[in-house]
Formats: sequence, C-alpha cells, structure tokens
Amino acid sequence: MSISGDYEPSPTDWVRQQVDKIAETGDTGSVDIRGRAVVLLSMIGGKSGKLRKVPLMRVEHDGVYAAVASLGGAPQHPVWYYNLLANPDIDLQDGTTTTPRRARLVTDEAERAVWWERAVEAYPDYADYQTKTERVIPIFVLEPR
Repeated sequence: MSISGDYEPSPTDWVRQQVDKIAETGDTGSVDIRGRAVVLLSMIGGKSGKLRKVPLMRVEHDGVYAAVASLGGAPQHPVWYYNLLANPDIDLQDGTTTTPRRARLVTDEAERAVWWERAVEAYPDYADYQTKTERVIPIFVLEPR
C-alpha cells in the first residue's frame, strides 16, 4: 500500500525544489546532491501526520537501501529522523521505480559499521560530517515490506 495523505512541502527551499522536479519528471535522476544520485522518501510526519517527502543520498546494497541522518554534521538529527521513528512505513523512489519500505534504525554496532562504510563509499562527505558532530550519525536500513 502506498503512503498517502495531505502533502506538506518542506520549508527548506532546495528540498522543495528537488521534490517538485522529481514530481515533474517522475524520475529521481532529474536531480542530484553534489553530483551524486538521490532517492526520494515519502513518509508520514511524526507530529503533523501529513505526507512529507525528502530527497536523500542513494545508498544501496543488494536491493536494500539506507538513509543516513547526517544533517551535514549538525548537532541535531534531521526532522525526517523523527518521522521514521514514529512512522517507519515509507515509499522509496529510485529512478522511476517506487517501492514500499520499512525503515529500521540500525542499533547493532557491527551492522552499523558495514552500512557506514557503504554510505561513505556512496557519499564521501559523510566521513567529514561525522567529525563535525558529537552525535553518532544514525542510519536506517530501508527494507522491503
């Protein structure tokens, strides 16, 4: 079942513009973040209950994806982190294909280390982001549901 509801666009300009471009083209390949591929997550807001959409770096391994809650190394988690904790069922769009997923916060250190390595390979700036914050940057695994 697809995630649906009253859509509330992001208050952040670049996020809203990228989501609009993906909606216009039907393809996440129409946008990028610093030259790297993105996926689009559609989720239900933890507080608002509204449909929220966010483009994130594409981190994928054997058909399973990860969402890295880096917020550029800021001291706090991005808002979408709390949305996934409250409502883990999401839709993930990669290219023109959308699949239902369930977000699972990675808590096992060994599993996190594997996914962190994959994330840094997909987007090397993550390593720099981790040096900018005292929090351990969370990773969600986005598994098929």
